[in-house]
Amino acid sequence: MSQPQLPKDFGFGEDEEMLRDLARKLLSDELPIEKLRQLVAADPSATYEEGQRPPWDEALWKQCIELGWSGLAVPESEGGADLALAGIVGLVEEVGRACTPLPIVATLNACYVARAAASDPARALLARIAAGAAASLAITDHTGSWETTRSDVEARGDGEGLRLTGRAYFVQDAFKAAELVVLARNGSAFVLCAVPVDSDGVTLHQDHIHDLTRDQATVQFDNVAVPADRILSTEAGAALASAWPAILTTVAADLTGSSEWQLQTTVEYAKTRKQFDRPIGFFQAVKHPLSDAMVAIDRGRSLVYHAASCIDAGHEDAPKAARMAKSAASDAGRYVSDRSIQLHGGIGFTWECDVHLYFKRSMHNQALYGDAVHQRRALADLIIGPIGG
Repeated sequence: MSQPQLPKDFGFGEDEEMLRDLARKLLSDELPIEKLRQLVAADPSATYEEGQRPPWDEALWKQCIELGWSGLAVPESEGGADLALAGIVGLVEEVGRACTPLPIVATLNACYVARAAASDPARALLARIAAGAAASLAITDHTGSWETTRSDVEARGDGEGLRLTGRAYFVQDAFKAAELVVLARNGSAFVLCAVPVDSDGVTLHQDHIHDLTRDQATVQFDNVAVPADRILSTEAGAALASAWPAILTTVAADLTGSSEWQLQTTVEYAKTRKQFDRPIGFFQAVKHPLSDAMVAIDRGRSLVYHAASCIDAGHEDAPKAARMAKSAASDAGRYVSDRSIQLHGGIGFTWECDVHLYFKRSMHNQALYGDAVHQRRALADLIIGPIGG
């Protein structure tokens, strides 16, 4: 069977460019680095206090909703924009470039899973998201595994609905979300459910993480009722497998955006900081790492847009392309973060240097849903099969 031809320029046309530019202007105007620092890192002594959640700009989130960002991945039939992933990753790059403390990526990832579930309850969830309800995935067990053969949430029958008991771990932006897409074990099968965060029996326990621009939680379910019209899929494995390439590609786009900011900021610093009566950018020990960083970011960005175009076209290489993108973007993020701190010299290690906000976001994204090593191992399994298999 022949594969669909991939679009020219990854399918990134004038409309996608306009959306990206609009996002860049909005975030530049409404979330300059000074405001970001005041919002998430004004007081280092209070930032990591027990129970202290990272603040966020709810007014800016409402602006994003008005612009239709919450419904970018939602079909038009459910009130969304049904935008191609090539356009979505362009916007997400800007989200990463601004280190945006909003639940945009978490909500998009929940949309991908709901779309793949393709049921009436899933379409209802997509309509709620398009109307402005933030959402997040609660699919990870205590070991950090998000495979559909494992879950610490147990589902049992309750008439036509279900009751959930157990815990989901590493839930992104849980305190900002209105809806959770929960993976639960139901006998020998696995199901996906849409659970409102304010449901009886749902408790959020905040995790201590380095990233100051988002929150993360362990979500406890104590006999939580899930009516039939909130059971998204009884074939969770197929739905998650279908959504997985888009999830990885979106996280990789955020990584690429934050890496680009770190590179540009470090280049500007290298032009102005002087040693031995010359800008430090004059010296090869600074020039060469910055050039290597640019190459690494461009490589990651190319793979991100290639993965997006494969997903949009329904190409069979989409899972491979997405893992390549996440691997390359994670490698670039690790290298650029390291160099940006080092090349800022003594100030780079301090709380007062803005680079650390991006460094921590990058670290979190690198690990989220598998770092570069994990993605290459999974890619090898896809290409040559599991070792010993």
